[in-house]
Amino acid sequence: MQSNSSHTIRNPKVPIPSPKPTKDDTRTAVLMATPALLGLLLFVALPFLLALIISFTNLRLGSPLPLQFLGLEQYRRVWLDPNFRQAMFNNGLFALVMVPVQTALALGLALLLNRSLPGIAIFRTIFFMPVVFPMALVAVIWTIIYAPSANGMMNALLSSVTFGLWQPRDFLNDPALALPAIMLLSLWQGAGFQMVIILAGLQSIPSALYEAAAIDGSNKWNQFRYITIPQLRNTLIFVMLVTSILSFRLFDQIQIMTQGGPNGATTTVMYEAVKASFEQQKMAKGAAMTVIFFAIVLVITTLQRILVPEESSIE
Repeated sequence: MQSNSSHTIRNPKVPIPSPKPTKDDTRTAVLMATPALLGLLLFVALPFLLALIISFTNLRLGSPLPLQFLGLEQYRRVWLDPNFRQAMFNNGLFALVMVPVQTALALGLALLLNRSLPGIAIFRTIFFMPVVFPMALVAVIWTIIYAPSANGMMNALLSSVTFGLWQPRDFLNDPALALPAIMLLSLWQGAGFQMVIILAGLQSIPSALYEAAAIDGSNKWNQFRYITIPQLRNTLIFVMLVTSILSFRLFDQIQIMTQGGPNGATTTVMYEAVKASFEQQKMAKGAAMTVIFFAIVLVITTLQRILVPEESSIE
């Protein structure tokens, strides 16, 4: 008697074709996208195009000289300007310090607040609250904190911590301390924004991964190293790139607290562009600086597209 062995035949997965969009779907999509596209056209594309055109001229408000086309001469002048070079250095140093420090702080806060505890929402709100404060208000408050007298809050705190060894310093008028003082303010004000993004990434990690690791005897550090960090890769890259862009947009704190001083220690690209355009009335020079700033942002955005793969390609 011949025995028949049963074989399980697995049918190959047949991709289900997605439904083709109808004319009504296309019309609805166009109508919904129109306000955003108009906003981008009116407030981003056209101003940038106008700034690009102006940057090739010698436009200066109130100047008796006729408008002339200078080509790349304005960019050469901007690049040779020592104030602009100092601004680029300050922006680069600011980003070099703020990106890793703020990302690490935001990651630590997100890990701390990623718990199911009574009242955890209150703590999340407290840490996020500085983000919603207007930067003008934050800058004024921190100017008071950095008061140069011995009774200033920061000087008094440091004096207490060092048991009186700290001597009162004028933080905002000291070339060595002015930029670190701005960094500390920005770190306090902006860490909550990155924290929320990372917290959302943490909550999207499947808990089954941690449960399986715990069953295998993995400790908390190994779970953080081999599960949390790899799962947060795209989120952390996004946070670092956004922080880099925001670092080059540094303006409000500088305008209110230091006006680029002392001796250019806190000047930035955006501050130099605004000063050239509205204080010196050199519109072409300011436009050239903004175009350079746009190029920097474009490079950072391109890096994001290269480093972060599309969601559909992530397994």
